[in-house]
Amino acid sequence: MKTLLRSLALGLLLSAVPSSRAQTPPPAAPPEAVMSFEDYEPKSTLVVPEHPVTRARFPFIDVHNHQDSEEMTAEQTAKLVQDMDGLNMALMVNLSGGSGEDFKKGQANLGGRYPKRFVQFANVDFSKISEPDFGAKAARQLAEDVKNGARGLKVFKNLGMFVLDKDGNRVRTDDPRIDPVWAKCAELGIPVLIHTGEPSPFWLPWDRFNERWLELKQFPGRRRDSPKFASFEETIAEQHNVFRKHPKTIFINAHLGWLGNDLGRLGKLMDEMPNMYTEIGAVLHELGRQPRAAREFLTRRQDRVLFGKDVWAPEEYHTYFRTLETADEYFPYYRKRHAFWSLYGLDLPDEVLKKIYYKNALRIIPGLDKSAFPD
Repeated sequence: MKTLLRSLALGLLLSAVPSSRAQTPPPAAPPEAVMSFEDYEPKSTLVVPEHPVTRARFPFIDVHNHQDSEEMTAEQTAKLVQDMDGLNMALMVNLSGGSGEDFKKGQANLGGRYPKRFVQFANVDFSKISEPDFGAKAARQLAEDVKNGARGLKVFKNLGMFVLDKDGNRVRTDDPRIDPVWAKCAELGIPVLIHTGEPSPFWLPWDRFNERWLELKQFPGRRRDSPKFASFEETIAEQHNVFRKHPKTIFINAHLGWLGNDLGRLGKLMDEMPNMYTEIGAVLHELGRQPRAAREFLTRRQDRVLFGKDVWAPEEYHTYFRTLETADEYFPYYRKRHAFWSLYGLDLPDEVLKKIYYKNALRIIPGLDKSAFPD
């Protein structure tokens, strides 16, 4: 009994002494275990069939591109056409055409050198909106630009967000002083490709739940949660008001109207407003993450969707082709700040592809040369 008690006492004594293991700090994490979100670039181990596409199946029209056409040399234009040939891009729409003398310079550098390969859209300077008879003057200048070769009007995102009138007030997209411009587009038979607003996450708190957290870190000036901006809903509602007010004018709502994350809502708007078309520039990542819904949407709306890319980077078009044309699974997008997820191919039928690639553009943009396209 005494031996047992001594053993118990010794055990209690030993248990009260801190162990050397408890006093030793945990080992530091290896350097590769500590990284930022920007550094994390996992390589997928998924083994699936791959069908990269570097050339579009059909000749296509890029309705959303930007070139500094006023300054382009003959050599630069020739190189641009060579790169277009490699992609099977039959025609490029330069949306940064400007107006007046600037438009004519750019038109000479692009359409003048390659009339079958380029068209330009004109632009309106909305900073002059407080000047007397702004709408009538802008409409007359637009008509002059169309005489000089413009095939449409491009409206940049500054309208509705950054343009101020003489009193410092934000100019709404549906400001009635602009009505003569929209009406003139209907009279001239030209479409309006209009970029209004930004992706909705730009208005959300910049926190760990925001899908565009990385972009807002890299470009903090893109945050729209300041009181100087209208809300996302108010901003796009102003655009939709213009579409409703001018049903005879064709509008191409840029970037899927920033509703690529809600195709059901976009579809309802298209049902309501038959004069509204859309294009897929800079929003491919939205379609590629919902392949079944996107395929159904593009098939159903095949007469109202156009091909656009926005930023000119020839190698990035390959991801567009692969997404639209193949059934590939889980392949990377090319810009992490837009999408940290992988994409899936939509495997669109040929007839739908043809409409998105060129048929719809040929139908609504006047004066395009159709000889380079099948059917």
